Amino acid sequence: MRAAAFVAPYLLEATARFIDAAARLPGVRLGLVTQEPADRLPPQLRSSLAAHWRVDDALDPHQVAVAVRGLERQLGPVERLVAALEQLQVPLAEVREALQIPGMDVETARNFRDKARMKDVLRAAGVPCARHALVTDAAGALAFLDDVGYPVVAKPPAGAGAKSTFRLDGPAELHEWLAIAPPAPDRPMLLEEFLTGEEHSLESVMVDWQPVWHSVSRYLPTPLEVLRNPWMQWVVLLPRQVEGQEYAEIRDVGSAALRALGLRTGLTHMEWFRRPDGSVAVSEVGARPPGAQIMSLLSYAYEVDFPTSWAQLMVLDSFSPPERRWSVGAAYLRGQGSGRVRAVHGVAELHRELGHLVVEARLPRAGQLPSGSYEGDGYVLVRHGETEVVAEALRRIVSGLRVELG
Repeated sequence: MRAAAFVAPYLLEATARFIDAAARLPGVRLGLVTQEPADRLPPQLRSSLAAHWRVDDALDPHQVAVAVRGLERQLGPVERLVAALEQLQVPLAEVREALQIPGMDVETARNFRDKARMKDVLRAAGVPCARHALVTDAAGALAFLDDVGYPVVAKPPAGAGAKSTFRLDGPAELHEWLAIAPPAPDRPMLLEEFLTGEEHSLESVMVDWQPVWHSVSRYLPTPLEVLRNPWMQWVVLLPRQVEGQEYAEIRDVGSAALRALGLRTGLTHMEWFRRPDGSVAVSEVGARPPGAQIMSLLSYAYEVDFPTSWAQLMVLDSFSPPERRWSVGAAYLRGQGSGRVRAVHGVAELHRELGHLVVEARLPRAGQLPSGSYEGDGYVLVRHGETEVVAEALRRIVSGLRVELG
């Protein structure tokens, strides 16, 4: 039996899925470290765990180390320490090194977590990516703009999921950004060249430095455009075929990027662009499972449970590359207007037309508050053997479904 510990500050729905998958692995005894008491765990999850330890702050490496030592008195030596949350990567790496637990080390974790450092590593390795600068005041921002010009993207160097990200198109946006989120010595901000073209993601698995699996997704429109337009509904499309020459360059670039960053074994989520001239450029990489329903989409595309595949990879160092069987996609539903959800229009018509393609849906409910997230207030997942059918269905959903707020 292998003893492992999973760290999760709170049991959000997506996180609970990963914990449950790890707890159900054959030959694994899983201990859970959370900020929530054991009596708040869902009964089904609680019954599958071998141990639980509560901490006040799951981002504090000292508290996590104490928790792991406590779990070891119940489980035996902990051989893997894992989490799905990006903010835990560096603290957990520090605990691994302190307790000599195999897994991602501190230097590699910092390469993935600090996006400015990431860009430095990638550019030094010859990986194409946006020009960038870490700035601590307005003068530094202006110097970068003098060199690169508008537009640029401003974001925290340790951000995730496009949070606190701004697009600066000119002096007006610059002044607004400096008023809302000014850089400072104790809060530097990352400025980077605005990449244009088609935006995609590349999900990859590395095992002992070798790429063993990949998937490609397409964003329509780009997440940054969605952030700038809170009413805009958008889609993620996973094409059926991802092995051909169309994606050969990003496969090579992606593998080079992961090796440069120091990833030995793990699942990564890489944002990348295909520029208007056809070349590719990496935006950033997370050494974590992707969000925005992509893990569910992967499960439907390959007919396997990808949270379980991730858990096997992280806890048992094992991954069996599945065969891609379907094209799949997600349509993200977002409210128009202000206030709570009043109604969702167009459901019946689209159900008659596209219901046979829908594999999962979560529609906004009347009275629901808007999420404020770029992932929206609900979603619809569709699947078909032909990519063009999925693409058209997604287009029909985002144009035909309207979430009314008021």
